[in-house]
Amino acid sequence: MLSKACKYAIRAILYLAIHSNKDKKIGIITIAEELQTPKPFLAKLLQQLSTHNLVSSSKGPGGGFYLSKDNLKIKLWDIVVNIDGTEKFDECFLGLSLCSDKYPCPVHHIVKPFKNEVLKDFKYKTISDLKSEIETSGTLLSLKILES
Repeated sequence: MLSKACKYAIRAILYLAIHSNKDKKIGIITIAEELQTPKPFLAKLLQQLSTHNLVSSSKGPGGGFYLSKDNLKIKLWDIVVNIDGTEKFDECFLGLSLCSDKYPCPVHHIVKPFKNEVLKDFKYKTISDLKSEIETSGTLLSLKILES
C-alpha cells in the first residue's frame, strides 16, 4: 500500500522522534546507517520533508535533522500525503479501474473495512503517539539491532 519512499520517510521520522531534539541533531549518514537505507535516497526524502515542515533541520557544524515539538504533532497521514499522495488509498485492491460500493470488485467488501481502519489510524495517530508506543512496546525501526 505504501511506496518504499514513504516507508523510509516514516521510519526516518520515527527514528528522529526517538533519538533527536533541538539540541541533538542527527546527520543523514547516521540515520541511513541505523535504518539501513540508501543515503542519497533518504537525504532527498528528508530534504522534502524538511521543506514541508514535517522535520526540522539546520546546516553547518552541529547541524542535522531533528524533530521539534511541532513536528511531533504531525500525523502519519501528513507523511503519506507528502510522499505518496492519497491515490493509493483510493485504488482498487485488485487494480481495477472501476471499483466502488456501487460497482465493487470481488474483494471490495473484504478490503474496505481494513482500508478504512488503516486510513483512520493514519489520519489520527501523531508521531508523538507512535514514539510513545515504540518506547513502551519496544517495536523495531531497523533490523540492524538484530544483526549485531
